[in-house]
Amino acid sequence: MRKWILSLPFIFSILPAACGQNKAPEERPHCENPAFDAKVAGMLQMDVPVIGVQELRNIQDEVHIFDARKRAEYEVSHIPGARYLGFDDFDPERLEGLPKDAPIVLYCSIGYRSEKIGEKLEKMGYTRVYNLFGSLFEWANRGFPMVDGQGRPTKAIHTYNKNWSKWVDDQKADKTW
Repeated sequence: MRKWILSLPFIFSILPAACGQNKAPEERPHCENPAFDAKVAGMLQMDVPVIGVQELRNIQDEVHIFDARKRAEYEVSHIPGARYLGFDDFDPERLEGLPKDAPIVLYCSIGYRSEKIGEKLEKMGYTRVYNLFGSLFEWANRGFPMVDGQGRPTKAIHTYNKNWSKWVDDQKADKTW
């Protein structure tokens, strides 16, 4: 019994990693809308390190940004400088020439699909993979710039479907699905 009690601190120290949590809830990035924040946090396993949209905005030119949505979503709008990586049609060849230790930030609509792609990249040996918490929806909600498939500034955002569109602020973006 005594050994078991003495091992409790060790068990609790590894429990977050074992459960896939890479950050305590108060340490992870947050979305401005508390309901959206709770939705995103509930959808993610947090087994790929997360980065916040403001943090990405501050280092945008220092990382490789990849969009893990469908091509049609990417064509409507994406983060400037982001390259299409895809989800259903994910192709590792789109990463050709990228060093395994290059800093990579993935995003999708809210972060679920990009987390799944992040898991694949980690299994492929990429060591600095991050998932954008709240992803493009939070990026748009903060009023950060987006571009369309031709690189032109846009306020349009593909919200996947009508149900998901409620998480994008009507004042900040023009929704389509």
